[in-house]
Amino acid sequence: MAKLTPEVEQYTQQLREKLQEAGYAYYVLDNPVMEDAVYDRLLRELQELETQYPQLIVPDSPTQRVGEKPATKFVSVKHNIPLYSLENAFNIQELKSWQERCQIQNSKFKIQNSDLSQSQKLEVKNQNSDLNNDSHSDEINLATLDYVCELKIDGSALALTYENGLLVRGATRGDGIMGEDITQNVKTINSIPLKLKIDNPPPKVEVRGEAFLSINVFENINAQREKIGETLFANPRNAAAGTLRQLDSKIVAQRRLDFFAYTLYLEENTSEFSQLSTQWEYLQLLQKLGFKVNPNRQLCSSLDELEAYYQYWDKKRQNLPYLTDGVVVKINSLPLQKKLGFTQKFPRWAIALKYPAEEIPTIVQAVTVQVGRTGALTPVAELKPVQLAGTTVQRASLHNSDRLAELDLHIGDTVIVRKAGEIIPEVVRVLPELRPKIALRFQMPTHCPECSQPVIKPRDEAVTRCINTSCPAILRGSLAHWASRGALDINGLGEKLVQQLVNSCLVKSVADLYNLTVEDLTTLERMGKKSASKLVEAIATSKVQPWKRVLYGLGIRHVGSVNAELLVQKFPTVAKLGQAKVSDIEAVYGIGPEIAQSVEQWFRVPANQNLVERLETVGVTLESKGSTSNLVEEQDGLLVGKTFVLTGTLPTLKRDEAKNLIQNSGGKVTSSVSSKTDFVVVGEDAGSKLEKAEKLGVKQLSEAELLEMLEVRS
Repeated sequence: MAKLTPEVEQYTQQLREKLQEAGYAYYVLDNPVMEDAVYDRLLRELQELETQYPQLIVPDSPTQRVGEKPATKFVSVKHNIPLYSLENAFNIQELKSWQERCQIQNSKFKIQNSDLSQSQKLEVKNQNSDLNNDSHSDEINLATLDYVCELKIDGSALALTYENGLLVRGATRGDGIMGEDITQNVKTINSIPLKLKIDNPPPKVEVRGEAFLSINVFENINAQREKIGETLFANPRNAAAGTLRQLDSKIVAQRRLDFFAYTLYLEENTSEFSQLSTQWEYLQLLQKLGFKVNPNRQLCSSLDELEAYYQYWDKKRQNLPYLTDGVVVKINSLPLQKKLGFTQKFPRWAIALKYPAEEIPTIVQAVTVQVGRTGALTPVAELKPVQLAGTTVQRASLHNSDRLAELDLHIGDTVIVRKAGEIIPEVVRVLPELRPKIALRFQMPTHCPECSQPVIKPRDEAVTRCINTSCPAILRGSLAHWASRGALDINGLGEKLVQQLVNSCLVKSVADLYNLTVEDLTTLERMGKKSASKLVEAIATSKVQPWKRVLYGLGIRHVGSVNAELLVQKFPTVAKLGQAKVSDIEAVYGIGPEIAQSVEQWFRVPANQNLVERLETVGVTLESKGSTSNLVEEQDGLLVGKTFVLTGTLPTLKRDEAKNLIQNSGGKVTSSVSSKTDFVVVGEDAGSKLEKAEKLGVKQLSEAELLEMLEVRS
């Protein structure tokens, strides 16, 4: 064993912490901070170090778990069967090493003849003439077995539970043990049957598969987000994951998710299907049950066939309507799958053979700067056209001035470009050795390219911004956002019309929309009287949209549709929200300090105050209808007079989140247990507080019991 040095120990710890941060951002926050390829490389490095120095392995190492804990916006549920991720192989040699490990594991047990399919029995019989049809045991060579090869869809894994043929639960992967119940969102995916397509379904079946977005749908979503100044999704996988976690199922339905089923689990001896013996038969069964199964699958009888399949799709995958980043390889025999079993993180009988990311050099011919709805200036590299991953790439985002400085980008530079998630072009690095002598470094403008007003770059931000509220670019983005489906949903108010309204000075704020007449609109290009009348009617109809949509439509930084709904529950009128202090806003469960400050600052601006007054004058809804405020008041009083103590690590809630939930409902949270304590909320690794509570007879609550007491609903 190699000698462990303090330097190696310190580096391993740093590596572990970096991976933990990236895992938390990806799995919990849905906001990746590290590219998959970089994460995979660092994880492999950590695995190698821990293999070399086993004494460095700790329980919380990223190598010892499937993923981080799920987020808390939905009810957490435990998977009936762990939903493991797959081990990765990055070349054929690593795939062969996986097969050898399976062979070693296989040598530890004997396979019963009754476990084999007919074709496998025949294969063994040819090798061993004395094998007959009784329960004779024999060991077989894995090289004689079949492998099921499927394209690895870049999406989000789901576990679907059916009871007596009906869909009763849809859950995300989460950390592999605990996921999130997103049944209502799952039901919006048309390729997932709500009822199994057979007359006598098994009493209970769990189907596993991948929810994903087609490339065209993904590009349309990003195009819409770009129009209204929202951050673009990096790739279809992130977009699918973010969509599935939307609280509003209507938004999920609009995103048009798709689904491929790839395996299922049946309770033993519950139906005729429990006698199936291969993965290939399972795929055929899934089709019979009414699921969409990827047609580009293949049953391979050797690694040579498998390699040919892998190479074929490496060339052809650019023509697919969805994104794939590799091939999933599974041993076909279900009995052998069962016997090989799982490690702490992966199934031993399956592996993902990944494709390398395609990169290509090209030349930066110019850099342009776009201005978004929030005033953010985004530099974009105008490239010499080049073919990349099946499409012609001419532009690539440079993100912000910090990224520009990091690249040290000059006009005329040769750069390496790739597609992030194989969709969005990005500049990976500059090749300074190829830089022309006359090349000039690009500098971010000091004035807005749209309105020529000075721009600023806040110290705590990487983004340069135009702060002129009259900037045409900001106005266009604001109008498009106001009219979007998630906000006021004004049918007919598209990008081209917004451009005309701004250029003609007919509209200088969203409030001006409600003063437009048919006569005003018919002065615009390609706007007839009938179309103008429909638009005026659509604008008038938008006045009755609920307050939560209006709040989202105002375009306050960091306030998305989910945050808007949370704020409206606490502040049922615009007056109450406008008068709220940062501390009041931050006290809302799910609202952090950055959002609270953004909201409070927005209502301080005189121009925004004037906008609210004008919207109120024209009759736009600025308060919740019905009993929302009463519900809030009722919720606030659920724990009045009750004192709580928190101890240990809760399954899904952070300590501050649990504290806010209790305080928002009128309860009090203290740091020590006493005779006056009503409840102790107990998590894992609870310490002396639990012991004291037991001595004093204080009632104990789990996180689930606390949430049930609060009647929290996702």
